[in-house]
Amino acid sequence: MDVSEIFETLNEPQRKAVTSEAQSLLVLAGAGSGKTRVIAHRVAWLIKAQNVNPHSILTVTFTNKASREMRGRIEDIVQEEMGNFWCGTFHGISHRLLRTHWEEAGLRKEFSILDSEDQHRVIKRVVKSMGLDDTKWPPRQIQWFINKQKDECLRSKDVEVTDDYFTEKMVEIYKVYEELCERESLVDFGELLLRVYVLLKTNGQVLRHYQRRFSHILVDEFQDTNEVQYQFLKMLAASGSNFIAVGDDDQSIYGWRGAKSENINRFTNDYKNTEIIRLEQNYRSTSVILNAANEVIKNNQGRLGKELWTDQKEGEPISVYSAYNEDDEARFVVGSIQNWVAQGRNLDEVAILYRSNAQSRVLEEAILRESLPYKIYGGLRFYERAEIKNAMSYLKLVYGREDDAAFERVINIPPRGIGVKTIEIIRSKAMEGKTSLWKACQELLDNDGFTSRAAQAIEGFMNSFDTLESDTKDLQLWEIVDITIERSGLIEYHKKEAGEKGRTRVENLSELVGAAKDFEPDTFDELDESSLKMFIDHAALDAGETQASEHELAIQLMTLHSAKGLEFPLVFITGFEEGLFPHKLSIEDPNQLQEERRLCYVGMTRSMEKLFVTHAEMRNLHGSESFNPASRFLREIPEELTVEVRTGGNVSRSSNSKFKGSRINGEVPETEFKLGQRVLHESFGEGVILNYEGEGSNARVEVNFDSSETKWLMVTYAKLQQI
Repeated sequence: MDVSEIFETLNEPQRKAVTSEAQSLLVLAGAGSGKTRVIAHRVAWLIKAQNVNPHSILTVTFTNKASREMRGRIEDIVQEEMGNFWCGTFHGISHRLLRTHWEEAGLRKEFSILDSEDQHRVIKRVVKSMGLDDTKWPPRQIQWFINKQKDECLRSKDVEVTDDYFTEKMVEIYKVYEELCERESLVDFGELLLRVYVLLKTNGQVLRHYQRRFSHILVDEFQDTNEVQYQFLKMLAASGSNFIAVGDDDQSIYGWRGAKSENINRFTNDYKNTEIIRLEQNYRSTSVILNAANEVIKNNQGRLGKELWTDQKEGEPISVYSAYNEDDEARFVVGSIQNWVAQGRNLDEVAILYRSNAQSRVLEEAILRESLPYKIYGGLRFYERAEIKNAMSYLKLVYGREDDAAFERVINIPPRGIGVKTIEIIRSKAMEGKTSLWKACQELLDNDGFTSRAAQAIEGFMNSFDTLESDTKDLQLWEIVDITIERSGLIEYHKKEAGEKGRTRVENLSELVGAAKDFEPDTFDELDESSLKMFIDHAALDAGETQASEHELAIQLMTLHSAKGLEFPLVFITGFEEGLFPHKLSIEDPNQLQEERRLCYVGMTRSMEKLFVTHAEMRNLHGSESFNPASRFLREIPEELTVEVRTGGNVSRSSNSKFKGSRINGEVPETEFKLGQRVLHESFGEGVILNYEGEGSNARVEVNFDSSETKWLMVTYAKLQQI
């Protein structure tokens, strides 16, 4: 290809980022500014114009989907397949390194990856083996604690313990968990990264090899890196590699799971003479939406600073709807969506965003009442479904018998008459001999450690895997999967589940065979893995992601966190209230409040054409009523960029709006109220009716309360009393 073709679709700042000769480069890529395009074109430029060997380029993304998209874009530009090109997630790249350097990393060659659910099962075993009450020491809480320490590069021996009994006990549990994983060669997601970090830190030969190998390192979504990820990259780049970090400090919204927004600032401190290029031209949203988002995010402190702009149309003002309660809010949202469809637009162009998952219930009910199709974005992924995890556990045991998590999951699925007491005997034997559950079973069988009935069931279960391994030895991957599922009894087992649920599970098992047929493993020189093992590892890594698949022709409901990276022509951000958004747990902490504001910025910039923000005067959430003022984020949007929506039409938002358009001495149609009348509200006190719209059960009145607050209230719900 002609090198000049690489630049055809790039603007000037993008071209500068692609061709920069800086050893360290920070690309501040605003929402919708084409950061993926820049990274892909940068790699193409290095290969085609600078003659850089593709195998010396390391490109890091945060999701498998982003990795696949990145690789595809690069291949489209350079017009050739990239083969062994190192492009993947932190977890995927770490897994690749550990498969190559398993011995140096202190692992068995056949180490197993624990996904989140498998890790939880192992922790439950640890809690039980330590004689702890799992109601006082919940496995989920322990799991969170362990993963948090690993994100911070800390083994159990490295965690500082003072006189805090809780932390002391957590560290003790962490230590026992470490020992079990070490003994059984189990690697959880956090361990993938931590094990590589320790490997590079302690093995100079391996570190120097990869420092020499990777002359160019490119990292996407840099603002989402945690401590262990940052240190991993820092070690690889320490010998002078060209290091490009692409990210947006204004879109750092994952602090709750270990991401450190300050890593962008650390980058400029750790790498002197860093060149900073700002991508500010947005190709997604209207100028009204961008200007509003810019004004909101300006209220955050310590930003590196940028201002989004577009040469597209100005667009409609942001519509603000003040609902009486969450039911009124949901009805308004659904009605607005129906208006959108009536104009010839599609449902899959619509997203409803919310801060808390609990908000979705009322929205779903309102959508269902109108028989509109919808999807909850971020639901269970394919490899997280119970029937798929069961099948994958069988496949893990076909590959190797030492996977305790897999063994424990399916030893009695389908039921074989192996009771809880028998399983407990197996666990105790394994703990006593510091061996796997499989070997413990074998020892117990050899020494008549089971009842005759249990022994028969367990022996049959174990023998089935020897037969499966022998019968599938030379078959293709999909045939191995197909035969394993058939002989496992899972299809008949799930067929017994009533209704649609059982049918869906059986269909999913069939789909797993299809997935095996379509599976294309990465091929790289360092490894000699079986296709079954690569498929198992692929499933475990895929199950670790939270990104849901895209859905068509349906309204999409999702949390604001789930919306990052997506875009929709029509977006609703609901629950724009103090205590909900920003969340009540974040209001008192300046750092958390700034993350909430970044979350607002992310939500607003998901919208391409039209943005609605809604809030409710009263909301019933988590079983209790609350009366919260509109969100401070709404107040940070300039009034000239918004329009307040009423059921009877649109009214421009203004600080003096309570006096505009008032119709004195008029009656509110089909109600007992009239303009100028004094009324009493149980929460807001006494006030005067200044305005109204609608009639009867749909009537809303504007009341100027003596407390100087002015509110629009639905007559049906407000329970106003005449004075």
